[in-house]
Amino acid sequence: MKKTELLILGIGNILWADEGFGVRCVEAISAAYEFDPNVTVLDGGTQGLYLLPFIEDARRLIVFDAVDYGKTPGEMVIAKDGEVPRFMGAKKMSLHQTGFQEVIACASLADRLPEAMTLIGVQPEQLEDFGGSLRDVVKAQIPRAIEIALLQMRQWGITYAPRRLQTVDKHQHVLSMDEYEAGRPSEELACRFGDERFIPGSV
Repeated sequence: MKKTELLILGIGNILWADEGFGVRCVEAISAAYEFDPNVTVLDGGTQGLYLLPFIEDARRLIVFDAVDYGKTPGEMVIAKDGEVPRFMGAKKMSLHQTGFQEVIACASLADRLPEAMTLIGVQPEQLEDFGGSLRDVVKAQIPRAIEIALLQMRQWGITYAPRRLQTVDKHQHVLSMDEYEAGRPSEELACRFGDERFIPGSV
């Protein structure tokens, strides 16, 4: 018997610019809202198959991610139920997508997929920027992505409420988007796209 009514999952890597969209979405929704104990909000990062027990335990799934659909940067795509594996099979951007496809496939083979799934995806603008944060066109879609998720929850009859008290993890706050962006060194101090000194024939 599934114990989790809803899993709200963000996947991606905050170290590679727009790859961090899904993680930033779950951070934002968790900071703004409180959920019933049978709702799990999870930063799935790039955990791949380690996410399988969470997927199999969930009755419903909402997943945030940045996926290269070949569309205009910042454009959103909403996929539901059987469409989710197909959209997760779009152009691969990193290992986390292949890993999540495997998670969905394994849960399906075991007949333990969530009864309902919604993917809230955004087209990235920039990925090859190590240490970079979300580009403005992608960051601007976080509020809309959250509203779509909340609407889906209401349609499923799952309740939530504005968070009354802010919780701060003394170890994790340095990865919050504001601090992460403010602490990034300039291009002069830290290479972002590769160092020409180590590329053959570039000097």
